[in-house]
Amino acid sequence: MSTTSPPDSEPESYLVTVGDVLAVMGARGPGPFTLGTTLRLGIAGAESNVAIGVSRLGGSATWIGRVGDDELGELVLRELRAEGVDVVAARDPAPTSLLLKEHRTTTHSRTRYYRTHTAGARLIADDIPEHVVAGAAVLHITGITPALGEGPAAAVTRAVDIAAAAGVTVSLDINFRSLLWSEDEARRTLLPLLRRSDLVFAGPHEAALVVPDTEGPEELAKGICALGPAGAVIKLGAEGAYALLDGQSYRQPAIPVRVHDSVGAGDAFAAGYLAELLADEPPERRLHTAALLGAFAVSTAGDWEGLPRRSELGLFDHHDDIVR
Repeated sequence: MSTTSPPDSEPESYLVTVGDVLAVMGARGPGPFTLGTTLRLGIAGAESNVAIGVSRLGGSATWIGRVGDDELGELVLRELRAEGVDVVAARDPAPTSLLLKEHRTTTHSRTRYYRTHTAGARLIADDIPEHVVAGAAVLHITGITPALGEGPAAAVTRAVDIAAAAGVTVSLDINFRSLLWSEDEARRTLLPLLRRSDLVFAGPHEAALVVPDTEGPEELAKGICALGPAGAVIKLGAEGAYALLDGQSYRQPAIPVRVHDSVGAGDAFAAGYLAELLADEPPERRLHTAALLGAFAVSTAGDWEGLPRRSELGLFDHHDDIVR
């Protein structure tokens, strides 16, 4: 196992996350995949996107996972470390997971996962180092990794067990992926994790998976908190977000921008919120920064490449296209 973990000396507050990072092959322009289509190589993963977003805002983040002992696995590790993310990564003889992204038209994209029998799908509970999770301020998990199989689901549960015993805040983004499992499968697996979480992020449809027969962001958030979490944030896209935190309601409008690519917006929102949570900022600041990162994500290409440094958070305050 190759590891780069937080120092043993008194560390700063950090976020730790567990998941699968994929190599991404994305079309450079709209149209179907045909002979001669030009592809761009990158990396992406819901959990690693959050870790990168937190790191770019000056926070400390650690990612735990498995990658293949191949060139794509090396790419994943190199890019995460280049972004300032600490890495705890097992190298596996299975290949690194792959995602193909096709921009079928300028407004519609299609995604194909190649995750079966890959390194990320072979993550197990023993891959989770207790001292790394127990030493964190926040553990962030998503509904994607448990969908990859029994091993990854056990690894996520193990991380939550450690966090709960150590008093670490557990953040869950439901992040439902219909290409990975059914709604019923997701509900059965995620409900036990949700009940042990302190903070939950979800879109309206995702929230309805765990609190069915409930409508409206206020009722969805209330239903989630009734299951155990102290906080629920309902992401509403162009309408912003609604949050119920320790019984207090908050509304955050979206930042108006021209949408270029909506992929990664939810991860960016979570990263902005959690970065400010690590910095001990109040809920209003957390939600505003979350909305800013969501705006950066949708107005730039890629899952995480357009996320801002903290010094750039004021860019949307300028009305000119060129800041001089």
